[in-house]
Amino acid sequence: MLQEELKNNAYPGRGIIIGRTTDGKKAVAAYFIMGRSENSRNRIFVQEGEGIRTEAFEPSKMTDPSLVIYAPVRVLGNDTIVTNGDQTDTIYEGLEKGLTFEQSLRSREYEPDGPNYTPRISGLLHLEKGSFSFAMSILKSNGGDPSCCCRHTFTYDNPAPGEGRFLHTYMHDGNPLPSFQGEPKRISIEGDIDSFGSMLWESLNQENKVSLFVRYIDIATGEYETRILNKNQ
Repeated sequence: MLQEELKNNAYPGRGIIIGRTTDGKKAVAAYFIMGRSENSRNRIFVQEGEGIRTEAFEPSKMTDPSLVIYAPVRVLGNDTIVTNGDQTDTIYEGLEKGLTFEQSLRSREYEPDGPNYTPRISGLLHLEKGSFSFAMSILKSNGGDPSCCCRHTFTYDNPAPGEGRFLHTYMHDGNPLPSFQGEPKRISIEGDIDSFGSMLWESLNQENKVSLFVRYIDIATGEYETRILNKNQ
């Protein structure tokens, strides 16, 4: 159960959830960020166009923006891109050039923040003629060895109603932080955007959570609702 999984993990890091509502009518995307350092916690999500970006809550306290300020969500036509870094832009530009999701990420690897080597996690929702599919990707070091980048892409055609997948950066807290292992976790998507968003927000560790984005997209029309929750108000 997603709620219990989040409550029992003090530090999953950054997480992407993609799935479908129980009535089958809406595609669901969610993205959250957490932080252990003052720099990571000093952030909020703000809307930018059809997507969002991270922003310093107190600009004077931001010490290194390189891996914490980026656009996690961008929209290109029928595609919604969700990632934990500036590879959002890499995927967007790749899709514009006719590359696939996987091909677009070939130029990227895990983050240069050793010894953690934080995985780059990415998701792509695609709507077309009333149908919905999605893909998820993780780029990570080889068990902490940066000489090898492990690239895993998972694709889901016509996802089942009420079902989703959950991919996050770290298995749990630690030093160094252990990278996510295995296929994105199969989870249940229940309720409307507000109840689902509230469940996610309340389940995240109170000390470490920073911001949450949730979007419900009508598969037939492409119209969407968005919710943003920031710990820093």
